[in-house]
Amino acid sequence: MPILIERRRKPRKLGVDWALNRIDIGLINNMPDTALEATERQYLALLGEAAQDVSVHLHLFTLPEIRRGDRIALHMKKLYRQVDALAHTPLDALIVTGAEPQTYDLREEIYWPSLTRVVDWAGDNTVSTIFSCLAALAAVLHLDGVARRRLPRKLFGVFEEEVAHEHRVTAGLSEVTAPHSRWNDLRERDLVAKDYTILTRSDEAGVGLFAKEGDSLFLFVQGHPEYEAETLLREYRRDIGRYLREERPSYPERPRHYLDVRARDRVMAYRKRALIRRDRDLLSEFPIFELRRAVRDTWRPDAITLYRNWLRLIDKGKPVRIAARILQ
Repeated sequence: MPILIERRRKPRKLGVDWALNRIDIGLINNMPDTALEATERQYLALLGEAAQDVSVHLHLFTLPEIRRGDRIALHMKKLYRQVDALAHTPLDALIVTGAEPQTYDLREEIYWPSLTRVVDWAGDNTVSTIFSCLAALAAVLHLDGVARRRLPRKLFGVFEEEVAHEHRVTAGLSEVTAPHSRWNDLRERDLVAKDYTILTRSDEAGVGLFAKEGDSLFLFVQGHPEYEAETLLREYRRDIGRYLREERPSYPERPRHYLDVRARDRVMAYRKRALIRRDRDLLSEFPIFELRRAVRDTWRPDAITLYRNWLRLIDKGKPVRIAARILQ
């Protein structure tokens, strides 16, 4: 079912507009300008495939402290609201994306106060909230003081995760395939010590999906099930560009379990040329169009199942939350 982007900006009355026949989800999109529109597209497509006969309305928000270029600022002016508007928007659920970090200690990020207010608001006002990537790291740091740890190398590729705990969100799945692209990690033992439930894990990628039950079900995702087939390829090319411009010291590792044999041969041949001739102009010769034809979103069926289960969970929990609000 197509997803409707909700454009209204005026506060709405709960009794009139919080309808039982639809799900209202807020997407707090904190991605940098280069990835913001792609992130919109990814979640719209995934929710649309997962929704089936459920009507989903998507409301777009962002943190006010994140600086934007002129073009993206104009785009956001048409569709986005600041997170202060959450208090006036009847929502059933949230998806909170990561932001590009500027400091190692997330508590020193300029947007930290706004993000922590979002976490607290979600706990009191949603059926469920998904925190993705850096937002997951920030949320558990705020909630329980669980700090991320730096990995010795970037976790980059597509990994199989076993379902470690039966849960409504993982119903129908015995394992989950998911892309990962991150330099940091949350350790399972640290999460378990704070009463988080590990839902999926991998020997290579560690914890993938985990949860914390409360008035709202909080779900935390270290991977990126929403990614399109080409997203890892574009990130790989971006990192190569940073190497060629001498913005990073070493040539990036290729994404694991993602490229077929022929595609791996092509990127390794290109790597040899780049190590010999470190020139920013060489990026134009990266075989992006050939490689696009070689990549597949093998994780898509699992992603659709996860989000379909999540939407069903919200759909069932919504009447209970509406009744509780009316009785307050």
